[in-house]
Amino acid sequence: MTTAKRDTYTPETLLAVAVHVFNERGYDGTSMEHLSQAAGISKSSIYHHVAGKEELLRRAVSRALDGLFGILDEPGAQRGRAVVRVEHVTRRTVEVLMDELPYVTLLLRVRGNTQTERWALERRREFDQRVAALLEAAVADGDLRADVDIRMATRLLFGMVNSLVEWYRPQPEGAGERQQLADTVVRLAFDGMRAGH
Repeated sequence: MTTAKRDTYTPETLLAVAVHVFNERGYDGTSMEHLSQAAGISKSSIYHHVAGKEELLRRAVSRALDGLFGILDEPGAQRGRAVVRVEHVTRRTVEVLMDELPYVTLLLRVRGNTQTERWALERRREFDQRVAALLEAAVADGDLRADVDIRMATRLLFGMVNSLVEWYRPQPEGAGERQQLADTVVRLAFDGMRAGH
């Protein structure tokens, strides 16, 4: 291993390698040795950038969570009727998932075995609860059907969105696929839930 190679590693590129290995082997099945081999640098070089693999996990899931929670602060999620806001949040959640696919994949696979995983699960629940509150508000406004159980609808909505990590693979020529996929998810989710259907 040359010194030049080591010098090219940044915390961001190391994080991308770690996320790939975590998704491939599972977080629990990944050792610092695995990370060092995948990065092509020594373990001590990794420790130059981070305290250990749990710090890498926290950075990775934070990136996914920051993207998701950032949606809730966007004007489209803050203003207008609740149904329009929840459709915006759903569309943007799909887009963040596509943009940050490896990071969101890792977030969706954490199981709560470490302090960082438990923190990530709690943050995911908080995000889900905020979206569920928007759905409830849309029902209260009369825009979504009152005969659909909101907790079940929330689970189904996130089940559909989160399943994208299992099959979605970005296409090099697919600039329009991002918009098409987000629009399709919103149509499938909300056309059947709108009041009057």
